[in-house]
Amino acid sequence: MPVIRTSNHKPPFWLPNGHLQTVYPALFRIINSVHYQRERIVTPDQDFLDLDWSLAPKKPDFEGKNNLVILSHGLEGNSTRQYILGMVRFLNAQGYDCLAWNFRSCSGEMNKTSRFYHSGATEDLDLVIQHVFEKGYTHVDLLGFSLGGNLTLKYLGEKGAGIDPGIKKTVVFSVPMDLKACSLEIVKPQNRLYQSRFLKTLKPKVDQKAVHFPGDINPADFKFVATLYDFDDIFTAPLHGFQNADHYYEMSSAMFFVKNITIPTLIVNAANDPIVPVNSLPVGLINTLPHVLLEISDFGGHCGFRPSGLFQTNYWSELRALEFLRSESLL
Repeated sequence: MPVIRTSNHKPPFWLPNGHLQTVYPALFRIINSVHYQRERIVTPDQDFLDLDWSLAPKKPDFEGKNNLVILSHGLEGNSTRQYILGMVRFLNAQGYDCLAWNFRSCSGEMNKTSRFYHSGATEDLDLVIQHVFEKGYTHVDLLGFSLGGNLTLKYLGEKGAGIDPGIKKTVVFSVPMDLKACSLEIVKPQNRLYQSRFLKTLKPKVDQKAVHFPGDINPADFKFVATLYDFDDIFTAPLHGFQNADHYYEMSSAMFFVKNITIPTLIVNAANDPIVPVNSLPVGLINTLPHVLLEISDFGGHCGFRPSGLFQTNYWSELRALEFLRSESLL
């Protein structure tokens, strides 16, 4: 499908650049109307995943009354991030059940094994998907943000033509499809705020893990971590069976998997995303794919997409996701 460059999204004039369009929603958007029901499932390695459900009020005439959307959050996020809550609230109002799952160590309670989560850990997403099919859902859409978007695309590519027919469509936003390029981008001076916030939450997790798994994790090694690349090289890679950060990025970047996707998939990235450089997106490759559409918005930042109207509650990303999920074609 052709790659689309769109200016349909218009941010407020008082958020004139990608940094402000990223930071403002993360800090100031408050959503109190989503009330989750938590479910815990056990993984094959005797760890756990916490799933947060928000079911829509059913309308007899709603044709998608058995539709479920599974949402995957970003790096160091969880089911309570504003971009997840906003999407859940909006989709619930449209009649969709939603399941926002939390990656290992992200639900408020440390997971039980030495491993954490990472950008390519599709086995956990697969477990969640199989769980919802066991509950009786027959129409499942996938939705991901940032790291969760990369994870989702990798999952689709791994499954290829063998994907469960119950999975119908996918929408992902602000996706770091080239993990190494994004890891190098975030070390730039103008992006250190984001990097420092990620590392600030990762360090206590390392300290806590080291208490229970001293043979696998040495918290003293954190003194060598100045960047996210360092963290991935020292902690992420060895804990999850990779040789080093470069090997982890190569084996986990969605850009190496999208060619095998067989269901309608929309990727939305902003050209002014401060974390995911637009030139890191595999535009040439996606242009050749029949089931994947890349839409590059001029504005939006990273997981931002705030509308221009002061009192508009639904973000452009939410409206675009619904439009795609209900559309008959990719365009």
